[in-house]
Amino acid sequence: MLDVMALGSRYGRIPALVGVDLRVAPGELVALVGANGAGKTTLLRTISGVQPASDGQIRFDGQELARLSARKRVQLGIVQVPEGRQVFGPMTVEDNLLLGAFARGSRDGLEPVLAMFPALAERRCQLAGTLSGGQQQMLAIARALMAAPRLLLLDEPSMGLAPRLVAEIFAQIAALKARGTTILLVDQNARAALAIADRGYVMETGHIVLHGPAADLLRDPQVQQAYLGL
Repeated sequence: MLDVMALGSRYGRIPALVGVDLRVAPGELVALVGANGAGKTTLLRTISGVQPASDGQIRFDGQELARLSARKRVQLGIVQVPEGRQVFGPMTVEDNLLLGAFARGSRDGLEPVLAMFPALAERRCQLAGTLSGGQQQMLAIARALMAAPRLLLLDEPSMGLAPRLVAEIFAQIAALKARGTTILLVDQNARAALAIADRGYVMETGHIVLHGPAADLLRDPQVQQAYLGL
């Protein structure tokens, strides 16, 4: 579904991505792990069109994305859940969800999405800014689902959450994968991300330095020492 080839991106003169190759097949959950500043968020932003590419190619179902705006990429089915949740606090849960469906021009997915997130269904008229951190993260994911994504880009969904809520969020992500959603997941919690992934990539300073089946990466001594605290 997604082919990233020799991708580069810069912030001014500073390279943030260098020669990145990455693939995601339909129905896969692929985890992207690495230290802060490795380029993981930049890679997601470049795929979604928020950050411009300086080199290389991004193909989605064989279509080159280089000249397509972020809005066009959403219409193709590439939808990103940004780092830090970024829900619209003064608006209700339901209105946040409906904004997620803006590009589709339909609210048909509202009830099915609320059924997937009972905690949001109970709070559909509550202001998003009054939700807990875990509930806001669920809302950010649910809002993305309202856009009917073919490829869901998740950026640090466990950031700032208590361990119990982290487990709940990863259970929701695993459930999405079980429903057939194709996911590219970035998270500092490398162990949890790789535990639910099919395959994984490890980034350092804008480069992919390791990749393979997620189970193999979990057992890799280099990954264990650098990212799993072993």
